[in-house]
Amino acid sequence: MTLASNHAFPRHAHDQFGIGLVAFGAQRSWSGIGQVDAGAGDMIAVNPGEIHDGAPVGDCVRGWRMLYLDPAVMAEQMADEGGQDRIEIIRPVMRDPVLAARFEQLFERLTACVPDCLAVEQGLVGALMHLLRRHGAGGARVDGPAPPVAKALRRLDDAPEAPVSLAELATLAGVSRFQLLRGFARDIGVTPHAYLMQRRVRLARRLLANGYAPAEAAIEAGFADQSHLTRAFVRQFGVTPGRYRAALA
Repeated sequence: MTLASNHAFPRHAHDQFGIGLVAFGAQRSWSGIGQVDAGAGDMIAVNPGEIHDGAPVGDCVRGWRMLYLDPAVMAEQMADEGGQDRIEIIRPVMRDPVLAARFEQLFERLTACVPDCLAVEQGLVGALMHLLRRHGAGGARVDGPAPPVAKALRRLDDAPEAPVSLAELATLAGVSRFQLLRGFARDIGVTPHAYLMQRRVRLARRLLANGYAPAEAAIEAGFADQSHLTRAFVRQFGVTPGRYRAALA
């Protein structure tokens, strides 16, 4: 994905690993290690499920190229390196000219009119090998959300399209509404409602990719109507559902 925008993205997460290169401009984002800045030439990364946001520095347009990789691809590469089952990219921003050059070459190969499969595979393996050796951590994570928050998350992840109240989530988690809100702020970085909107938008995106019209995707994903989906979709992805669907055609 290539994007140039001055859009400020709210806190959200992805199902995949996101790895990218800032081409020009600069952005400031919230991450698991706090606020970080990235400028032209910097590599940026996010782990699956990791809450983050992004805003331009000085309200100027910034541009970047991103690749989103399924966790299974990363796990396969880590296995080849003799690593553990679960991996994590340690830094959300990396000043690494070697990685940037490999990423740029890989991106060019992937977006060529007729991609060379061998060249793409070689470039992908080389870039990931460097990334994981320099900026990756293997092994099972011992941290994570507290059990009450985890119970609420499972409910939101399993059925994001279904209506739910804060009282229901708190009862399911076995804590008060205040305790649940405080736990989400501490462990997730967003409110339960904001997290639910992210899950619904991501569900709508999958439905759009499967051929649903925006109005149909909105209802199936739990939004009141298409206008509600459009506002949430633009906030998270910077484009309307209609433009996203048209780009896939």
